[in-house]
Amino acid sequence: MNIVPTLRKRRALAPVAAVALALSLTLTACGGGDSDSSSGGSEDKAAAAGITLVKPGKLTVCTHLPYKPFQYKEGTKVVGFDVDLLDLLAADLGIEQEVVNIEWAQVTSGAAFQAKKCDMGMGAMTITPERQAAISITEPYMDATQVLMAKKDSGIKALADLRGKKLGAQADTTGKKYADDNAKANGYTVIPFNDLALQTNNVKSGRVDAAINDNGVLYDFVKENPDMAVVAEFDTGEQYGFGALKDGSGPKVVAKFNEVLAKAKSDGKYNEIYKKWFGVEPKK
Repeated sequence: MNIVPTLRKRRALAPVAAVALALSLTLTACGGGDSDSSSGGSEDKAAAAGITLVKPGKLTVCTHLPYKPFQYKEGTKVVGFDVDLLDLLAADLGIEQEVVNIEWAQVTSGAAFQAKKCDMGMGAMTITPERQAAISITEPYMDATQVLMAKKDSGIKALADLRGKKLGAQADTTGKKYADDNAKANGYTVIPFNDLALQTNNVKSGRVDAAINDNGVLYDFVKENPDMAVVAEFDTGEQYGFGALKDGSGPKVVAKFNEVLAKAKSDGKYNEIYKKWFGVEPKK
């Protein structure tokens, strides 16, 4: 992604065996109004596209919160860049999006889709061969890369400056994998955190000396925390996609989103949403 200077990102291999945690809460991401069997015409649109929804009248989407500005809670609602993009798909089907907060590994492994907990998964998810083998994934909707964040006065400018120190990484992400892959050469210890908020707050508190994660989320964090700085970028060449079930309705949901994404990029809606969350239009 090209939010500020460059960058792209994240979430890495999700060990299938680790998938056991339960769904924690369910949140409505967009506008009100219950729907079920009364969805009528909207169900017809989904059916016409060959899509069987896990919950009638809803596009149910699993994610792991928070991951600002892609998906996070604002009051009782879940908002963000990814949410807005999937709202385009929901609107095209004539239904509403409902967000389910769940362990990230359940999304990347496909367990959440197999258990019929959701129709799609979002989370600024990097497309990797391992994930492509486990789930259906949309066309790339954004570029990203990994970055290093530390306190502005820490003197840390690169991974090599972390020798003998602690580097925080988010579990089940490509950032964690990048941190692990470079730990031995740079002599630091990787400290895993379950979510972004824990990771960033532990850098601020000094429990860890720096954090590695996607450019989008860490540049967003330093905007509101002037004592912190993104000190290095790593050209990991990642791209984000949304996930779905490997077979059944999954490929059809993915195909429908790809149509919606192509239209949004041609009519300017994608750029409008991008600027709303990142303050600039995407690089061409």
